[in-house]
Order: sequence, then structure tokens, then C-alpha cells
Amino acid sequence: MNYDTFVDQVARRTRTDSPQAVTLTRATLETLAERLTGGEVLDLAVQLPAPLQVVLRPSPSTEAADRFGAAEFVARVGRRAGVDETTARDAVRAVFTTLREAISGGEFDDLMTQLPRDYRNMVEPALAPGATLLRPA
Repeated sequence: MNYDTFVDQVARRTRTDSPQAVTLTRATLETLAERLTGGEVLDLAVQLPAPLQVVLRPSPSTEAADRFGAAEFVARVGRRAGVDETTARDAVRAVFTTLREAISGGEFDDLMTQLPRDYRNMVEPALAPGATLLRPA
């Protein structure tokens, strides 16, 4: 999936414009990079378009995953994007669903194994049958 398509899918799912979708995507991926081990961040990054790979660059301080739950994940996304909790939660769902379409199934599964059970409600839409690419009307 190319960058424009990724952003377009997040924009459609969050019912926002492209600039806001970029902000929400970046905030979600930056937070995800904190939550994953550095190796998993690199594995994820190589499957994404270049502008999103930059967001996922691990550093020596991020080699170990920062352990925090789903509520903290949403709070961090909200702070980064400057949005309320409901908007942040919707953004996380939209980005995870789009990630599922953009990367291999095996890589998505690897990513999910690093997240605890309390993330399930945010990720569930990405796992549901029919969570497929939205086509323009």
C-alpha cells in the first residue's frame, strides 16, 4: 500500500481530512513504536511506505518495549495528536485496521503478540471479517 492510500484509508475511517489523518497516523505509529521491541518496529517499518518508516525509527532507548496498557496508549495518541480520548481511540482503530491491510498477515500477527489483552477492543475491528480496504464511492 502506498502512502497516499494509507492516509486516505485512515481519513475515511476517522471521517477527517488528509492533514488530520496524517497527524492521527503519526501519533498512533509513534506510540506503537514505544510499545514494541526495536526489532519488531524495524520489521513493521520495512513493510510501510517511506514517509511512515521515518516515524517508526527505533533508537537504542527504544530497543526494549515500554510496557503500558491500552488506556495509556490512547492517552499518548491523544496528547500527540491534540485530540480527545474518543477521537484518539477511533484513530487507533483506524490505523490498526489500515495496518492490517498494508502489511503481511504474519507481520500483523507478530505485532499483535506484543500487545496485551486489553488492546483487543481497539484492535478487534482490524481482526474482524470484512475489515477490508474501503473503496471510494
